[in-house]
Amino acid sequence: MLETQTITRVYPNTWPAAPSSSGRQGVLSLSGAPAKYQEGALTIQPVFQSEYSSFGAEVYGVDWSRPVSDATAKQLIALQNKYAVLVFRETGLDDERHIAFTQQLGKDLEINPFFYGRENDRIGNPFLWDVSNINLDGTIVQPNSRRWHHSRGNALWHTDSSFHQPRAKYSLLLSHGSPARGGSWTHFADTRRAYADLPEERKAALENLVIEHDLWHSRRLGSPETFREPLPHERARVPPAYHKLVQTAPDGRKTLYLAAHAKQVVGWDFEKSQKLIWELIDWCTQPQYVFSMEWLAGGDLVWWDNRQSMHRANPYTEGMTARDVRRSTVNDDGPLACGVPKSELGIEDEVEAKAE
Repeated sequence: MLETQTITRVYPNTWPAAPSSSGRQGVLSLSGAPAKYQEGALTIQPVFQSEYSSFGAEVYGVDWSRPVSDATAKQLIALQNKYAVLVFRETGLDDERHIAFTQQLGKDLEINPFFYGRENDRIGNPFLWDVSNINLDGTIVQPNSRRWHHSRGNALWHTDSSFHQPRAKYSLLLSHGSPARGGSWTHFADTRRAYADLPEERKAALENLVIEHDLWHSRRLGSPETFREPLPHERARVPPAYHKLVQTAPDGRKTLYLAAHAKQVVGWDFEKSQKLIWELIDWCTQPQYVFSMEWLAGGDLVWWDNRQSMHRANPYTEGMTARDVRRSTVNDDGPLACGVPKSELGIEDEVEAKAE
């Protein structure tokens, strides 16, 4: 029963649908956006800011032409803890310097599993994930390919690698080439403020829940036929992980740790679990919690904290232009990095269960 259930989600291809009063779409030109402020050599333009929350900021003043100093990296981490998503324009970074900056934020980087073989990966670097829509031969990914269908899960609201042990802490996505204006966006949701706005009785009901996160669940949601069953080598490389639903963000506030990868509440049936999970995702992705970042030029970099936000990409379309973006990921090194052990939940490994 569980394997045949699906809740396919489709989101519009741009957000917001209408230009802001300044004539530009998207973020950082929102009517009433907070004023820029200076912090040492850095200029910070917040996106959302109120007495209850600060979410998203565009940062200027980093000298990307040379290695970022430890002092600047420390300053940026403090801003990251506050805003959860930082945007930098036209950094001029290449793959090597992209990785070097990522390693300043955490030495343990996520390793690309190269599902379809390293020889078939356009970038071929174990510290980078090719999340572009470009094939090895330079052509655009075509409909009905396995990669096309795999990407459909990226258009669902998620956090990166919540199914890994350890999970992802930071993601850094860098644009190469010249993205098409008006069609290349990444969207972000503030799970801290969304949690704060929940009714108190709802917070109490959610406090102790643990969720199973499974990559192949979100792939199946995005493409039910192609990913009805993952290939054996896919399943073996990415088993599920289990995480508390309510967690504490780096700034000390409580947050919801959610993703389209969230499959089932431990101890609940599948249908009841999915109903709750998508009610909460829909709650967190209301317009008052969401902003959209448009990719304007090669070298644009966005860095987000997966522990206190969700994000999604635009879905692929048949008429899309090339979008070359590459992601590095810092693994979490905190006490909740590997989630809740199966032994504490009374869950057996599939291999052990079959052996019995």
